[in-house]
Amino acid sequence: MAWRFKLAPDNTNWDFFRWQWITFGGSLFLSAMAVVLWAVMGLNFGIDFKGGTTLRTESTVAVDVGEYRVALEGLALGDVSITEVFDPNFTDDQHVTMIRLAAEDATQAITPEQLAQVEDVLRAKIDPDMKFPSVETVGPKVSGELVYTSVLSLVVTSLFIMGYMWLRFEWQFGVGAVLALLHDVLITIGIFALFQIKFDLTIVAALLTILGYSINDTVVVFDRLRENLQKYKQMPLRDVMNLSVNETLARTLMTSVTTLIAVGAMLVFGGDVLRGFSLAIFIGVLFGTYSSVYVAKNIVLMIGLDRSEKAKKTGTPDEFANVDA
Repeated sequence: MAWRFKLAPDNTNWDFFRWQWITFGGSLFLSAMAVVLWAVMGLNFGIDFKGGTTLRTESTVAVDVGEYRVALEGLALGDVSITEVFDPNFTDDQHVTMIRLAAEDATQAITPEQLAQVEDVLRAKIDPDMKFPSVETVGPKVSGELVYTSVLSLVVTSLFIMGYMWLRFEWQFGVGAVLALLHDVLITIGIFALFQIKFDLTIVAALLTILGYSINDTVVVFDRLRENLQKYKQMPLRDVMNLSVNETLARTLMTSVTTLIAVGAMLVFGGDVLRGFSLAIFIGVLFGTYSSVYVAKNIVLMIGLDRSEKAKKTGTPDEFANVDA
């Protein structure tokens, strides 16, 4: 027989509930810490959410953030943030900065004339050949609308997922799946708050991607669990859950590892523009895999399933239960 690489042995019989209070308690602790970090430290919002203008500068002269700041002082631009960008793909003489100029007031962003002054001053005092490969401007009013639509998209997506799980399985599965998804999203946001990584619309897109990935992983486990509930009607619910996770473990690990390899390559070689997006997905896939094994099913076990009622329905299954997903 040809040798095949396996991430998990065949026919595993691991007890995933052995350390359930440690793993579940750890998840609760990390989720609570994420909320605290979010509330205390806040998020480093990009201009998508704060309003303002971001310039990306590119020069052959080594970056001295102090010189950049002194050069811009005379323009009275208000809150200015200057960050040097590092990337392994840059050449030795490629020096890049991101300059963020806050919106002037609640209704107006930086004007085109002020933007031209910034470019002229930097060319005059830093590097005559300085380039500005990208300029992004978002007004304060637009940024407020983006915050609202971003939060709305996350809430609506979660509600649709819960509705789908309710139709596809039972309401207990929907609650377990959505709480597990919130666990993944909260921890990802907490890590962004802890390290003050820029949080913009690309990160919201990454969070929506995490919701889709994590629910797919959870559905695989729940699907096998539903099948086993029909096959092993006398087996305790805890043991049926353990059996189902063991039977899907190889598939879960293979999917997660191959996804992480792809996202990891994007994280390393994708450049600083994609770094935040790929980092959010990388974290989300890690915790999404963990939550499908250690969080979602534990919540269903705590809520409990009416297996006697399920047995009565065996002859007349729900019309949505046989839809392939």
